[in-house]
Amino acid sequence: MTEHLFYIVDVFAERKYAGNQLAVFRNAGDLTDDEMQQIAREMNFSETTFILSDAPHDGGYDVRIFTPVAEVPFAGHPTLGTAYIIRREIVGEDITQVNLNLKLKQIPVAFGQEAGRSILWMKQKSPDFGDTTDPASMAELLGLAVEQIDTRFPIQAVSTGLWFAIVPLKDLEAVKQARVNRDRYFAESRQRNEDGILVFCPETYDPRDNLNVRVFVPLYGIEEDPATGSGNGCLAGYLVKHRYWGDTRIDARVEQGYEIDRPSLIRLRAGQQQDAIDVHVGGNVVMVAKGQWL
Repeated sequence: MTEHLFYIVDVFAERKYAGNQLAVFRNAGDLTDDEMQQIAREMNFSETTFILSDAPHDGGYDVRIFTPVAEVPFAGHPTLGTAYIIRREIVGEDITQVNLNLKLKQIPVAFGQEAGRSILWMKQKSPDFGDTTDPASMAELLGLAVEQIDTRFPIQAVSTGLWFAIVPLKDLEAVKQARVNRDRYFAESRQRNEDGILVFCPETYDPRDNLNVRVFVPLYGIEEDPATGSGNGCLAGYLVKHRYWGDTRIDARVEQGYEIDRPSLIRLRAGQQQDAIDVHVGGNVVMVAKGQWL
């Protein structure tokens, strides 16, 4: 294995050592699939990304994403964090957009300013909506009482690239209590056909935020994710489809990661456009480290 430059960034973070950690490797086209997976396992972050070449291809940069146990076709915080590194370290200019060629599709990431701070926005694919789940079954899986689930809205599988069960809860206490029964989860994983579970409620730690979220992805070796762009993209589509706030458009601040001491801020903008829902997920990226992989 040849040496490779790599970077560590915190995504959906308002400061260092918050948000979701990401390792980004450059010029990784010479690495085998097994080597990429071994590196991702060694880093042991929720995801590690590999930019295959510093040269663009088909209008974007070829990027692969690995969790500690598997490659995934799309993920949110790796998309934003990798785009940040491409702009800062490879392009070296204040361009307004970077396109990432992921296994799912080409994803554009736009760079902007808001209230004097940098913010990155990715446009996700329009969400697909899958099966609903009985509240009693989900409550048992999460160690909750049925009464803690907000049954005004369905528990539904949604995908903008990965499938998440979106679970509406009534309050922060219910969110904090949620725990995945791993034995049951893995026993049912084939029938469920879902990559993860996202629980949310309208009560928050920070009064400026609109929702509190937790995300569990044990199928990919992630017991709890600090900030999940893919899952929150699914949530954005869900909020629009089911008129959670009584409107066909949303502009929301979502907090995640507080329960594992990685406070994160995720911005959601989405709206109904005829038969589809436009989904944009945004946040800040903070550089933490740069090094050489031997």
